[in-house]
Amino acid sequence: MNRRLLLSAAAAGLAAPIVARAQDAWPNRPVTLLVPFAAGGSNDVVARLVAPVLEARLGQPFVVENRPGGGGSLGMGMVARGRPDGSVFLISSASNHVFHPLVSGELGYDTREALPAVAMMVDVPNVIAANPGFGVTNVQEMIAKVRATRGGVSFASSGVGTSNHLAGELFRLRTGLELTHVPYRGGGPAINDLISGTVPLGFMNLPTVAPPASDGRVRILAVCTAERVSIRPDIPTAQEQGVADYAVRSWTGCFAPRGTPQPIIERLAAAMRDALAAPQVSGRLVATGSEPLWMSPADTNAFVRAEYARWEPVVKAAGITTQG
Repeated sequence: MNRRLLLSAAAAGLAAPIVARAQDAWPNRPVTLLVPFAAGGSNDVVARLVAPVLEARLGQPFVVENRPGGGGSLGMGMVARGRPDGSVFLISSASNHVFHPLVSGELGYDTREALPAVAMMVDVPNVIAANPGFGVTNVQEMIAKVRATRGGVSFASSGVGTSNHLAGELFRLRTGLELTHVPYRGGGPAINDLISGTVPLGFMNLPTVAPPASDGRVRILAVCTAERVSIRPDIPTAQEQGVADYAVRSWTGCFAPRGTPQPIIERLAAAMRDALAAPQVSGRLVATGSEPLWMSPADTNAFVRAEYARWEPVVKAAGITTQG
């Protein structure tokens, strides 16, 4: 028994330097950035922009893999259950990381615990938009028009439990308006129906709305952020236009399987900061209506917890659920 204990102690003593060497050598093989949505979406765009810069800085291939399904829960679960060895990381958004768990019920794990943060990457402003035929040019005109419309007015979003949906529900709660949610399978179908006038209002991401707004096919009434965004400082906030305590942010961040060594997380976080600052990345993001927004692992973890605390009562008050 004493011999076993001695051997066990010796093995434990050897393990620490071996683990330390593995962490110091990271990455020593290709790294996967898993996107839990189909190719072409905002998370996918961000991942594919930073991947070559990370590869050049860290000396190993960074491969973007798309695993869509379940509102992002399929791919998210794969990373949550993945090996914590620095071989796979999740590129996640507010919609699937916070909002989807709140509206869909139990995922089998808590994203706050199962997926520690590497870094916040991008801020994607949400906006309130209207079909020009609805006849409003600002938020106060919109509020007056909805109140004067018997039966209320419908609004489009990119799906149940998305940041767009929550932006519309929070607006409804703050104003007391009669607004009916019309969910779509993504921002593309939603903006098409807003352009056609099938729905008069939309709560959507700025990158989705900006192109048709530039030629007058839709009208942006406000950004949903607490302050004006630097990429479009001409668009006033809803708060400026009289909607108190109203702010919604959509974002994209990078997360790791629980147990991933902190030195690996910190090294990737530093490389991510440099990648987001690279002109070919930041310039492309700004051009598409997003803002690079790097946060440290600790700050990102705190931010995600604050998002849960902020949105859980909103989800309950609005009665939002995907459960039958």
